[in-house]
Amino acid sequence: MKPRTTPAQKLVLAATAALVVGLVVRPAMALHLLWDMIIPLLPAVFLLNPMLWRNVCPLATLNTIAGERVGEARLEGRWLHGAWAVGIILLVTLVPARRFLFNTDGPALALVIAGVAGLAVAGGTRYARRAGFCNAICPVLPVEKLYGQFPIVPVRGARCRDCVLCTPVGCTDLAGAKTMAQTLGPSRRSAGWIATPFGAFAVAFPGLIVGYFTTTNGALSTAPSVYLHAAGWSAASAAVLGVLLLALRAPARWAMPLLGALAFGLYYWLAAPGLSRSYGGGTAGTAIVRALALGLLTVSFARILLGGPAAGESHREMDWRRSGR
Repeated sequence: MKPRTTPAQKLVLAATAALVVGLVVRPAMALHLLWDMIIPLLPAVFLLNPMLWRNVCPLATLNTIAGERVGEARLEGRWLHGAWAVGIILLVTLVPARRFLFNTDGPALALVIAGVAGLAVAGGTRYARRAGFCNAICPVLPVEKLYGQFPIVPVRGARCRDCVLCTPVGCTDLAGAKTMAQTLGPSRRSAGWIATPFGAFAVAFPGLIVGYFTTTNGALSTAPSVYLHAAGWSAASAAVLGVLLLALRAPARWAMPLLGALAFGLYYWLAAPGLSRSYGGGTAGTAIVRALALGLLTVSFARILLGGPAAGESHREMDWRRSGR
């Protein structure tokens, strides 16, 4: 089947190519546009519905084109869970690296973006559709899953005209509200969910956010101290939240939305001053950003209470049991 690319997907892909060029020829302007004006909006987009981004993500477009033309294999079993772990590792590696490299070095960031785009294409040459990158090792995927557990607005997928089960479980497009349950697997039924790669990420992620915002941009030589600082905050977050949730015997179906809300709230509380400055809002803008973030969280929690926890089994649950996952 010939890949179908929508006008919106083509536009975002072209804009990304222009951004990469801008990072080389006009790095200061391109870095400001990306880090100060675009990236801070994505968590709110994920809370509204991850599909808003997944439908137009340029890396997803590249991965899908290659996956539909070349890739045939499905990604499942331990390979799928291993790929999710790789995506988490990439995320926690790249976020602190902003402070000593990517926030200030446009050409270096352009090179990384090009390299990740190459990974997306390469994944599509082996695995069908988006199994080789978007649903596997994408470093944004863990955040999409954490923030997008109870989407506020309904958005349909704009990529797969039919489902070939390239990723039998844990696919946000296929599983919807059951994505988190499928990602955690059978461990979600006990306290063991905290020890899974995604459970460990969820309890550590609030600390990583604080760790990032309590450091400043510096030279490449500051990399060890930046990573140590981020690791310290992440470990503290994992220890405090992990012990608290274990003591309360909090089931994953309630704990995961709370952890997502905590991370989201911390992010916008700390990012609000910079986001306001970027859009010319001043002190009042900071308060507005924080109020809007609180409003989104309130609506999200209302959906959780009205819709109930995402604990249901998917129509592929028997595959989990047969494969022992």
